Amino acid sequence: MTKTKTKTKTKHTSETPATHWLRQQKIAFGEHPYDYVDHGGAREAARQLGVPPHQVAKTLIMEDEQARPLIVLMHGDCEVSTKNLARQTGAKKIAPCAPETAQRHSGYQVGGTSPFATRKRMPVWIEASLLDYDTVYLNGGRRGYLISVASDVLTGALGAKPVSVALEE
Repeated sequence: MTKTKTKTKTKHTSETPATHWLRQQKIAFGEHPYDYVDHGGAREAARQLGVPPHQVAKTLIMEDEQARPLIVLMHGDCEVSTKNLARQTGAKKIAPCAPETAQRHSGYQVGGTSPFATRKRMPVWIEASLLDYDTVYLNGGRRGYLISVASDVLTGALGAKPVSVALEE
């Protein structure tokens, strides 16, 4: 008697540098594809996936006054106080990168930036209150694709340092 395999249909998501890195590190993650909407951001992703936007982290590439890049993970429904971020990180000034500069630093297209497996190694700062969640949703390295990871992965595997720099939108 031969066994037949049955295939279940699931939405196939191709590997990204971020998911490849997570698999190499043996870090568990969930995959959450959604329909990308230009300028929809984390709020639109959260709406489509049915999760609170406060639990979705946007990955922002910024630079200090010496043009040294850094990553900030922020709640999807909040803005970053760059003044407070500079103060808490010891920089004189921090500002968001231009999209093409952010892409050059991260290796990811803006709207699909993941903090994992970036082209350049950059320090990562995380809004402290994101760590209150057991699971955080963030970009998996492509537009229209979030992954979920345990929040301690962000401080452990990524070395993200907590800061308190959120501004309500």
